[in-house]
Amino acid sequence: QVQLQESGPGLVKPSQTLSLTCTVSGGSITTSYTSWSWIRQPPGKGLEWMGAIAYDGSTYYSPSLKSRTSISTDTSKNQFSLQLSSVTPEDTAVYYCARKASTYGSSWYRWNDYDYWGQGAQVTVSS
Repeated sequence: QVQLQESGPGLVKPSQTLSLTCTVSGGSITTSYTSWSWIRQPPGKGLEWMGAIAYDGSTYYSPSLKSRTSISTDTSKNQFSLQLSSVTPEDTAVYYCARKASTYGSSWYRWNDYDYWGQGAQVTVSS
């Protein structure tokens, strides 16, 4: 059973960089064809896909967030991380990490295609 767990600060000041880490257990982030995404849900809104890193290190970003987002891995720790720069209160959300068994052949926005999710981490942007 694959398990994902988000970790990081729950409060970030405006203009700073939000950093979160997802620790994966029960499976490897380098398993062929898997991809590992960051998805967020602002209060009262729907899910928003932010970006992903695939088993081979390829990265994919939402066009609306690409200029502020970076996703990386630490394969020695079986973790992947999110950095979101220049945050504003509009970046306040519950942040999820999630896995797709196949990087290819489906939309990033089909939530049913994600087979494992973390429990979510609340991040508030406020001074």
